[in-house]
Amino acid sequence: MHQVRNKWLELTIVLSAPLLSVIDVFIINVAIPAIKKGVHATDAEVQLVIAGYLLGYAAFLITGGRAGDQFGRKKVFFWGMLLFTVASCLCGLSMNSFQLNATRFIQGLSASFMVPQTIAFIQVLFTDQRERAKAIGMFGITLGIAAVIGQVLGGYLSDTNWAIEGWRLIFFINLPIGIVTLWATHKFVGETKTNDGSKFDYSGIVILTTALFCLIYPLIEGREKGWPLWSLMLLFASMGIFAYFIHNQRQKLASHRNPLIDLRLFKVKDFNIGLMAALFHFMLHTSYLLLSAVYLQNGLGVSAMNCGLYFILPGILFTLSSIMASKLILRFGKRVLQAGVLFMGVTFLMQIQFLQPGVGSWLIILLMGAWGLGNGLVLPSLLNIALKSVPTEYAGAAAGVYSTFQQTASALGVSIIGGIFFYFSSRGWQVAYAAGLTAILVCIALVSWMLYLLPEGKSELQTISAE
Repeated sequence: MHQVRNKWLELTIVLSAPLLSVIDVFIINVAIPAIKKGVHATDAEVQLVIAGYLLGYAAFLITGGRAGDQFGRKKVFFWGMLLFTVASCLCGLSMNSFQLNATRFIQGLSASFMVPQTIAFIQVLFTDQRERAKAIGMFGITLGIAAVIGQVLGGYLSDTNWAIEGWRLIFFINLPIGIVTLWATHKFVGETKTNDGSKFDYSGIVILTTALFCLIYPLIEGREKGWPLWSLMLLFASMGIFAYFIHNQRQKLASHRNPLIDLRLFKVKDFNIGLMAALFHFMLHTSYLLLSAVYLQNGLGVSAMNCGLYFILPGILFTLSSIMASKLILRFGKRVLQAGVLFMGVTFLMQIQFLQPGVGSWLIILLMGAWGLGNGLVLPSLLNIALKSVPTEYAGAAAGVYSTFQQTASALGVSIIGGIFFYFSSRGWQVAYAAGLTAILVCIALVSWMLYLLPEGKSELQTISAE
């Protein structure tokens, strides 16, 4: 009774998880120059401030969803939010880059436990299709608002100096929100039924996390240190560990144990192509947010506060075009996404040409707004494109794999494209920005190729059978 009476209130409370988790991705970008100065970090160490969070998020996302099934979604949400709040405060108290990166990883890990519960609560609380569509719409709007809030807050707080350094406030701001959410969760959110049959693949978690670390850490630190032997050995080891992870998951599936990732999903060709499209798109998406925020401040001399304000129009246009795309895609299919990718490619080429020292504010706003408009036609629809040929009974598992790919891709984008950007920064920020956007354009071309390979219409559902 409690849940039914208060389901919209409960939704409002649990939406704080995606709100905070997304804010803490975007709020960092604009604050990167201030953070680098505050903890005396290198370029590689500030890349890890973003990538470490995404790594923790990606590695434990599927486990976080299963934890809610087994122990209760309210309980996992509460403890995930508590850990996120504590980790945020520890980030704000960090005195050096090691402490900051360690606590950012914990922050990402805690986000991976609290965010899946929001999606699960929507499924449990809203059985009526119209109400569920409205609830999912609120979830999407929350993500869009969080992106804008993150960029603006990052700029405002970085330029603020109260009793403490401004960049520390971007972490401490989570404390009051976390406390209110924890109180409201305890008082108003009801528990859901548990599923004791949901088991954890502990060894799978360890193997996957190790493989991701061995891939991402040397990509960031190796570049700055001139690719020492240990970095190349770790990269080589990551390939072996990923291969062992696939073997390990295949064995568990064959013996009817519960693997972390159901490899039968990868027999669906369209799902594989959709994943690759998402991989390259999120690489370019997250890296662009980092590059543009750093370049606006260091290359064009824009203050942190004004830099944050430049992201308002892209956020608004992203939200509007994503709403428009959801309607257009029913009529025009993947061509909507192809048009968005083409539009983004043109805006990146124009940014290389025109975003130079002395450029007018109106042109920066116009070009960044155009990017947001094109991105809205692509990013929100990638999930539907990837899942459209997956049988319904595998939809939850496929969504978990997709989300893991999304966060991993974001970390790779920061590592690889961010690395290219910082490598060329020694030759000037304008050269670095052009080099970074060139790498982004390569990703644009790969996304276009993946979309071309997808069938035009809705594919017939493919059968997944266990071997």
